[in-house]
Amino acid sequence: MANIGFISLGCAKNQVDCERMMFRVQEAGHTVLSDVVGSDVVVINTCGFIDSAKSEAIENILNMAQLKAQGLVGKILVTGCLSQRYQQQIFQELPEVDGVLGTGSYDQIAQAIDSLLADQTVAQFDSIDAPEQETGRILTTPEHYAFLKIAEGCDNRCSYCIIPYLRGKFRSRQMDDVLYEARLLAHSGVKELIVVAQDTSRYGTDLPGHKRLLPELLRQLCQIEGFSWIRIHYVYPDEIDDALIDVIASEPKIVKYLDIPIQHCNSEILKLMNRRGDGEFLRQLFTKLRSRIPGLVLRTSVITGLPGEGQAEFDELCEFLKEQKLERVGAFPFSPEEGTPAAQMPHPDWDTACARAQTVEMLQSSIMDDYNASWLGKTVDVLIDGYDEEFEQYFGRTYADSPEIDGRVWVATQEPISEGSYVRVSIDAVIDGDLSGFVEE
Repeated sequence: MANIGFISLGCAKNQVDCERMMFRVQEAGHTVLSDVVGSDVVVINTCGFIDSAKSEAIENILNMAQLKAQGLVGKILVTGCLSQRYQQQIFQELPEVDGVLGTGSYDQIAQAIDSLLADQTVAQFDSIDAPEQETGRILTTPEHYAFLKIAEGCDNRCSYCIIPYLRGKFRSRQMDDVLYEARLLAHSGVKELIVVAQDTSRYGTDLPGHKRLLPELLRQLCQIEGFSWIRIHYVYPDEIDDALIDVIASEPKIVKYLDIPIQHCNSEILKLMNRRGDGEFLRQLFTKLRSRIPGLVLRTSVITGLPGEGQAEFDELCEFLKEQKLERVGAFPFSPEEGTPAAQMPHPDWDTACARAQTVEMLQSSIMDDYNASWLGKTVDVLIDGYDEEFEQYFGRTYADSPEIDGRVWVATQEPISEGSYVRVSIDAVIDGDLSGFVEE
């Protein structure tokens, strides 16, 4: 039996994949280390979505290659989207790598490690359209929150996105399997459950009956004892129906927070990008959501420099954001990904795309200042995430903040607070974009 180290890069869905691989490795009798140093095999679970993610993955591989040269780690196994995307090039460009597994081969991780330990080269790429194989997980998040992945793959085929080529068609997990895993998470002490997939709103449409089953799934998740917050990420705009709105509005455990990536608001750009709807549709949707779900916090992402975006189209995006005042906005410059239709379309240069992303960030900063100011004087529930030794303060999140994405609440108190507990906090200041307050006596 061997010591195995893991590095997980990219999104929460990738993190869940890594947690499942860790479980399979441990189940096979190996020891999963908390640090990579001393590993007989180090597994790097990569993201290959855009250039910055690829650069991060390559940097981590090169760092492990240095440790390997120093004798601090043994074999290097690369898994995830980068390996799926560059099946041949990885060995050619990174000869320090000993094995690669594609995104359809996660269930073969234990066998791959055994082959590496026997000094065999591993290069395995099974079908990316196969059903998800159920297994356990070793959580790498803090004990009080976890991600629940309800589907794999994507059928949207946005023209700028490489994900369907790396992750395959959309495949929902069976609801019984999802609920069983959720009960295990609740039993282990998880209080905040974050529901994720490439498109959570499409859940169930590929199963017999072809129905949107997310509302039913959410109602059943709310019945599980132990969860206090259930958060929903990655909801496609045109898949939001009245049934989903009703369950979010009526279930107290579901936090009033929705992650709805829109990418742009200009009709012609959205059409080029194979996105459904237009700016007017998005306006009507956001108005409907806010009227039906009081206190709703909306998160979105936009891409600047997309094909078809001139100054007029960018100005339209900025006006849309000023008008809608979305509480959480991430802006990313367009990254033309080889193999996607959008990569072949004329588009603004990289510097222009980056400058426009910075403009959106500045615009959003002003919106956030006003939003944060609206919290002053309120007393709210805060989920404590930890204690910062440097600032000698506890920190946590309101329902409006998803972990590792949004802001923090700094909490002043004279009494110790357990990580993962909820406390009532009176907000009295905003510090560098984060809320600050004191525990209500």
